[in-house]
Amino acid sequence: MSAFLIVVYVVCGVYMLFNFKHDIHMLQQNSYRIPRYWKYLKNDIGSAWRLTDVAMLFLLFATLLDVRLALLIIAIVCVAKIWLIFRKKFKKPLVFTKRVWRIYGVTALLALGGYLAVILSTGDRACLWGGYHASQFSVGIMLLISIFSWGVVILSVAILIPVERMINKKYWNEAASILRSMPDLTVIGITGSYGKTSTKHYLNRILSEQFEVLMTPGSYNTPMGVIRTVREMMKPYDTVFICEMGAKQKGDIKEICDLVHPHIGIVTAVGPMHLESFKTMENVQSTKFELVDALPSDGFAVINDDFEYCANREVKNVDSVRYCLGNDGNHCCSFVAKDIRYSRNGTSFVVAGPDGFEMEFRTRLVGACNISNLLAAIIVALRLGMEPGTIQRAVARIEQVEHRLSIRQTPGGVTIIDDAFNSNPSGSKMALEVLSDFKDGKRIVVTPGMIELGDRQAELNEEFGEEISKCADVAIIVGQCNRESIMAGVRKGDIPEGNVYEVDSFAAAQQVLAGILRKGDTVLYENDLPDTFK
Repeated sequence: MSAFLIVVYVVCGVYMLFNFKHDIHMLQQNSYRIPRYWKYLKNDIGSAWRLTDVAMLFLLFATLLDVRLALLIIAIVCVAKIWLIFRKKFKKPLVFTKRVWRIYGVTALLALGGYLAVILSTGDRACLWGGYHASQFSVGIMLLISIFSWGVVILSVAILIPVERMINKKYWNEAASILRSMPDLTVIGITGSYGKTSTKHYLNRILSEQFEVLMTPGSYNTPMGVIRTVREMMKPYDTVFICEMGAKQKGDIKEICDLVHPHIGIVTAVGPMHLESFKTMENVQSTKFELVDALPSDGFAVINDDFEYCANREVKNVDSVRYCLGNDGNHCCSFVAKDIRYSRNGTSFVVAGPDGFEMEFRTRLVGACNISNLLAAIIVALRLGMEPGTIQRAVARIEQVEHRLSIRQTPGGVTIIDDAFNSNPSGSKMALEVLSDFKDGKRIVVTPGMIELGDRQAELNEEFGEEISKCADVAIIVGQCNRESIMAGVRKGDIPEGNVYEVDSFAAAQQVLAGILRKGDTVLYENDLPDTFK
């Protein structure tokens, strides 16, 4: 075999292996769940990246080019694509967990096995079936594997199912054993369509004034995330465990509850998030309330009645209280946050509760959604016997949670409202209301819109566009996913056409901002998740 062919085979093989990185990355972003990953693939299978490999496959077997020239061109393109793989940055990079390494290892074995089998079986013969050179079949197999790399990844996941089940069962048993060894541990579960992560952080900050508290970090709100938290972070002296519980399908929250056995449950919201997988609001509601249903008879539920599908869900199995924002005069809840006043320095509000309880709080946080989340945390702190004055001081010291309606000033005098972690109909409206209170300069919204809203995605993004037109002076719409719907809503308002920008990426949005930003302007970043799934 010539040195030229060896170099070509090595380059192509290296490209084939690195090409799997993106597929495994997107599999991880979709929680390793094949049905969710398949929905993503429907939009990615025809991507320019894969079509490049298809074009190289046609080039390889074209009769117009010398075989060696075609191989050289393909090798050069593969080197360029390897360079792009290393250069490309993601907002949520691939985390090389042990599970990722297992999937990558099996994928590599399957791909290299097929690739090397063809190379070794065909050798360096000048002519095979149809007059094609052996090298064309070898490199052709590599290109086919790269084009259908997602299929190899899915096959690897299927092969590893028994292994993953065994590993997960082992980890589950270890976490359950740790929790059983701490009978005095108070477990607080938090779930909701939105607001659960912020509520978790606020509650952790308040309870830490009096208790040894562990909370699930980041977005560790899946069963394996909770298991990892317990196994790696739980200390024997912890007295409170705050467990965020996420869900993408029915039964997800029950699965976590079966492990941690919560004593207190907070339902922050039931809204149209993940309707693509849940299908109906009733399914969302029943899933979120799996937390309440799992509470023991002496447990305690805290439910946000500002949402219809929270308010209309009866709770009879456990003691419960309802909370809401009361600026509209509706004080039917047990706990109400009222007299809410915003300023550049934060927010002041009054909490009214049973038996004449009333106390004013001040916080650096802004936005009605954050006050609602704070109210839930305050209720639980009172339930656990904390002094109101201690709670009051802790609330005043709470820092803004990054990417969740946090506000900062740039050295150039521009105010940044960062609500980029996620976006939902309720939260996005509240974020726009906060933006509308800034009057000094231009009010600018940068957003790709909202995702995972099922059949209502277009409708809700159009309504979002209408709200943008009422609250902002400049709109920068990012990406193609929701552009048409948002633009339909924006056009119903009064934003001049020259102040509406349609761009394909956040990098392009930053270029627009660089040209229009002035001292005193305010920029709201509302949701950046779709850029992760390019």
